[in-house]
Amino acid sequence: MGVPQGHCHRGATLQDSPMKRTLLTLLVLIMGLSDQTLAEEMSTIISSDAKVEKLGGGMRFTEGPVWIPSRKMVVFSDIPNSVLMQWTRKEGLREYRKVEQSNGNILDLEGNLLTCQHAGRNVIRTSSNGKITVLADKVDGKKLNSPNDLAILSNGEIWFTDPSYGLRGKPGEIGGKWVWRISKKGISVLYKGHDMPNGIAFSPDEKRVYIADTGKVGKIRAFNVVEEGMLGDPLFEIDIRCDGLCIDTKGNLYTTSRGGIHVFDKDGGKIGVIETPEHPANVCFGGDNYDTLFITARTSLYSVKTLAKGAKPRGARW
Repeated sequence: MGVPQGHCHRGATLQDSPMKRTLLTLLVLIMGLSDQTLAEEMSTIISSDAKVEKLGGGMRFTEGPVWIPSRKMVVFSDIPNSVLMQWTRKEGLREYRKVEQSNGNILDLEGNLLTCQHAGRNVIRTSSNGKITVLADKVDGKKLNSPNDLAILSNGEIWFTDPSYGLRGKPGEIGGKWVWRISKKGISVLYKGHDMPNGIAFSPDEKRVYIADTGKVGKIRAFNVVEEGMLGDPLFEIDIRCDGLCIDTKGNLYTTSRGGIHVFDKDGGKIGVIETPEHPANVCFGGDNYDTLFITARTSLYSVKTLAKGAKPRGARW
């Protein structure tokens, strides 16, 4: 019986060849070394016996955790309930104050609370005395969509993302879902190439900005930070549909996606995953030494101790 037409004969020859067996052996060794390297990298970030602890639950959709060092407290959003929540080890979970569907939260350089609000369609500052100041709500008389998340530079500039989630299908006024800058000169657009810009964070040296897209793009994009004008083309993309993110002192990214906190190095190489019981939406570093991750995940707040330490904004006076 003759050999059938096609690749079967050549495949059989290659399958039995010493060269293929050698190549397969080398591939297995390389993959094993790669897995070992990643495991070693992950072991410098979190202990193998670290436990994810549930700090509180019973909320509707948690987002935007931020550590308040002066009060040893986490503040975070429960978006549908239009409330900021707080947690301390001593007092546990309680209401912080009412808001207009707050989302992302950070501290400015002075330690004031900065908040993006969906229903408020603005970015606000809450001072230590409780005074609320609107930092951005309109551009050329047109309302923003629904500011989502924000980050701050050492010069005091605030960069924020403005998707349309809070509009609930209603048309926006400004013509797009963009990334914006708040500076001494006012509000200006930075980037228009996302579908639904979401989480945003600067590298510790402020040379890069990482911006997540939870829409059709579905990736994290890294850009060079610019002092003026628009952002250029992305330096690279990380293929993960991420919501919020934060960064440690070495520049590693802690991203929220299906399964938990996915950790990448500063150039987008995958290091590992910290699994969480619920799908996370955002994450921040906190604790006395900034070595605890606080994770907002659907109805709950979680924490886990890390070996890595979070990067504070440059110039922060807290």
